[in-house]
Amino acid sequence: MSVDDEPPEEGEGAVSGNQASIPADVRRAADIRDGDRLRWRWSDGELTVDVVRQRERAFPPEFDGFEPENEAVHHDEAGLEPAGDIDAGD
Repeated sequence: MSVDDEPPEEGEGAVSGNQASIPADVRRAADIRDGDRLRWRWSDGELTVDVVRQRERAFPPEFDGFEPENEAVHHDEAGLEPAGDIDAGD
């Protein structure tokens, strides 16, 4: 079977607020990794997603992380579930 004959990867992910999870099989098949960006496009009733590779130099060299403006709150204290508890993937 050639690559063109392989069935497309499918899966379900959860949407929470303005975040959407991507099923693990789809991430692997599309080679989506940390630092990559997704470009979403809605046209004529069809959703398309482009993967923009940005695995290095996502931040300028002088960037040393964000300093919290207020006291940091652990996600459990804020009532948010870690992504792994919502969608553990396949």
